[in-house]
Amino acid sequence: MSAPVHPLVLVGGGRMGAALLEGWLARGLSAGEAWVVEPDATRRRVLGARAPGARIVAGVAEIPADLAPAALVFAVKPQVLDGILPAWRPVAARSRFVLSIVAGKPVAAFTRALGAETVVVRTMPNTPAAVGAGMTVLYAPAGTPPEVRTAAAGLMRAVGEVAWIENEDAMHAVTAVSGSGPAYVFLLVEALTEAGRRLGLDADLATTLARHTVAGAGRLLLESGEDAAALRRGVTSPGGTTEAALGVLRREGGLVDLLAEAVAAAARRSRELAGEEGNGRGREGDGEGAGT
Repeated sequence: MSAPVHPLVLVGGGRMGAALLEGWLARGLSAGEAWVVEPDATRRRVLGARAPGARIVAGVAEIPADLAPAALVFAVKPQVLDGILPAWRPVAARSRFVLSIVAGKPVAAFTRALGAETVVVRTMPNTPAAVGAGMTVLYAPAGTPPEVRTAAAGLMRAVGEVAWIENEDAMHAVTAVSGSGPAYVFLLVEALTEAGRRLGLDADLATTLARHTVAGAGRLLLESGEDAAALRRGVTSPGGTTEAALGVLRREGGLVDLLAEAVAAAARRSRELAGEEGNGRGREGDGEGAGT
């Protein structure tokens, strides 16, 4: 982490918030430079155990009036954001920039509540961030200072890889492919497990085979440098078992078509949610930030 990105204020101590905090501390952020706002007492205790020395408080009122954060990071559920943002306007005014990890909320939602002059970077991470293997896509409006873009990317690299988009509308597709994507993979593991059970495998063995096959294939894909199509061809012998299975998966209406339909549905719902006025009111920090 570059030295200027401190102190930090993190609003939300759920799974994503906790993963970010641990990643920042592992990359050199001093615990005393990290402020976390989490209203749930149990979560505060857990965070305190995982990040000794971090300043973990229950609400915005406990943030010192003279604290000028390098970044004010929101990692809460989208349905509670509108209810809590106005109280953060004074802190945002003292902050170098705001980093959003709130699914479905555009930059405009923040500038409306915090002031048009607020510098906002929007992100869409995914749940593998919890083990440092996340994929985060970032968006910053035109005119965002380069040093802010660099700082925002550095914060998100603490939990995995990063990429940028220049058109905020593309975040719907990003959400459908990457944000929701881990759920598709988990469903694949469930389906492989059930298929093994139907063929007579012991349930525990079927689960182990499915989990390690998917996890190992993902690691091979990342570490080999080959693209997915080349790796698929490498394991598919003409006339063999894999070819027989792929013939089913790739037929019309099969996995390829179903996945395209599923991702399109997710992107469509992302657009719908972005256009809906949130009417849920909640508490600061009550959520995960990357739920899709």
